[in-house]
Amino acid sequence: MGDVIVWLIIGAVAGGIASLIVPGRTPGGAIGAVVVGIIGGLLGGWILDALDLFEGGSFVGAIIVAILGAVGILYAMRASGGGSRY
Repeated sequence: MGDVIVWLIIGAVAGGIASLIVPGRTPGGAIGAVVVGIIGGLLGGWILDALDLFEGGSFVGAIIVAILGAVGILYAMRASGGGSRY
């Protein structure tokens, strides 16, 4: 349970950073970026845990995984037309 809370906090930070990396507007503004970051952090954390790659991982590594997850989700949202084009 503690891991999930950590991934939520890291994901919130990662969402803000990912919205700066991915060009265009983030659906939902700042709150949308945080939500996407949380989902990306949870997804990245789940994948690493499933692959047994995050045992004793560093905080920096967790941030990088969450940012990558959030960037991937933002790109997927924009590619599928889920984000605003204006």
